[in-house]
Amino acid sequence: MLILKNEPKAETKVKNSRFVAELHTVHTPEEAKALWKHKKETYDNGGHIVYAFTLGPQQNICGCSDDGEPSGTAGRPVLAVLKGSGLTNTLITIARYFGGTKLGTGGLVHAYSDAAKAVIELAETKELIPMRNVSITIPYPLYNTVLNRMAPLGFERTGEDFSDDITITGTLPEEQFPLLEKILQEAGNGKIILK
Repeated sequence: MLILKNEPKAETKVKNSRFVAELHTVHTPEEAKALWKHKKETYDNGGHIVYAFTLGPQQNICGCSDDGEPSGTAGRPVLAVLKGSGLTNTLITIARYFGGTKLGTGGLVHAYSDAAKAVIELAETKELIPMRNVSITIPYPLYNTVLNRMAPLGFERTGEDFSDDITITGTLPEEQFPLLEKILQEAGNGKIILK
């Protein structure tokens, strides 16, 4: 699966109707819907802001809306394009500016699909790496040793608490967790607590 490195915007035209498509990184269905609602308030296009989103390491959470377009002509085709791209944790919104000519149901399916494809072509992506949250409690004398040994694992610190011992919180690529366990066991000889 892929995730976004940028949040591109693309515009396509079909028979004088403009379709403005945007990609956004999201992490929950609620975040996707809140961002869509924000777009509806931002765009002055008469109302149609179609959306689709995929979430999770297998795109296993998804949703879409035709937002007033004829049923099945916008949200589902956009979702199909998004799923086909391999992107996850991604929301696509498409604002339609009516150009005076009705496109028909088939025309709408093609127009929304083409707008989705156009913005996805502009996306810069990277591989989704499953991460794991960890908490490590370390005696003070082992602090620098542990940090130096964890550095090559891709550990990203999110916090530190200095009290009787030092507690470090952060994230680590899931595949590195067994190696982290081994490093901490060797370095601490049972004195380091990993959660």
